Amino acid sequence: MSINCKAVDLFCGIGGLSYGLKKAGINVVAGIDLDESCKYAYEANNAPFINKSVAEITSIELKKLFGGSEIKILVGCAPCQTFSKHTLKVRDRKNSDKWRLLDDFSEKISKIKPEIVSMENVPQLTKYDVYSDFIKVLEDQKYHISSDIIYCPDYGIPQNRSRLVLMASLLGPIKIIPNTHTVDSYKTVKDSIYNLDKIKAGIKLNKDPLHISASLSDLNYRRIKKSKPGGSWKEWDSDLRVNCHKKETGKTYSSVYGRMEWDKPSPTITTQFYSYGTGRFGHPEQNRALSLREGALLQTFPKSYKFIPSGEEVLIRPIARHIGNAVPVKLGEIIGKSIIKHLEDYYAG
Repeated sequence: MSINCKAVDLFCGIGGLSYGLKKAGINVVAGIDLDESCKYAYEANNAPFINKSVAEITSIELKKLFGGSEIKILVGCAPCQTFSKHTLKVRDRKNSDKWRLLDDFSEKISKIKPEIVSMENVPQLTKYDVYSDFIKVLEDQKYHISSDIIYCPDYGIPQNRSRLVLMASLLGPIKIIPNTHTVDSYKTVKDSIYNLDKIKAGIKLNKDPLHISASLSDLNYRRIKKSKPGGSWKEWDSDLRVNCHKKETGKTYSSVYGRMEWDKPSPTITTQFYSYGTGRFGHPEQNRALSLREGALLQTFPKSYKFIPSGEEVLIRPIARHIGNAVPVKLGEIIGKSIIKHLEDYYAG
């Protein structure tokens, strides 16, 4: 497009959303995040990184970032663990600073009045007053709003996950583009990671430093050998079962210690996808959990994405946290394409 657009990514992390927007053709000028450990990956692949909280950065600073643009685009995914199913029972979640991040987002919208806003998060967010308050701010500012729960495989993302995508515009009605895939064309685990070299748990591969999986204890190695793709711990011999599996409350957790299936999308990639015991993160064939590279590919990061400086030691836990916290790149691209379609329709009309 010839329109002068600039986008700023709040809560940018290592840049999955920003990179997707860039792929769609949007000029991302900065990312803002409190986590300084994200700086290298964000800047190496995207734009300047501002190490501040969204509450701390001022509207004056943000306006300078948008300087000279016809269209200001403000996007972000507030850390979603606060609103996820895993934390619904945590009593003090509303006292967490993270709980108020969406209020910080809406406060910046009120002061800057970007032409376009996009917010991505977990579907559970819609159950809370903080989401209703966010919508109210947009309505008071006369935004046209669309809010959809999308199923990621419908958009070419090889994960069995759903996400809330909110889009808002001062220009007119805006919505996410139609599905790009059907059940018959869903991207699968096999499409994403099948061609990678075979590796063993805990063994580094010099050819690709990120293609490394965590080591397994002898007991977990015996467990994964007994596990079948799509199966569960119920297939194990009784001496391999974890204590919680023997309790009534633990019998429903069939995916824990499970293997993925080649011909289906993966489960949601979390910050602990490297750990065999935290979900269905066992490789479909090899006796190990997912490698960092596999997690990144399932999050639709390209192989060329730089996560750490060349030659730096690969530490599994922090890199997995960065990957698992990221917005899938493909979802960022879909959001970007939706914004561009909206702008094209507006200026053509």
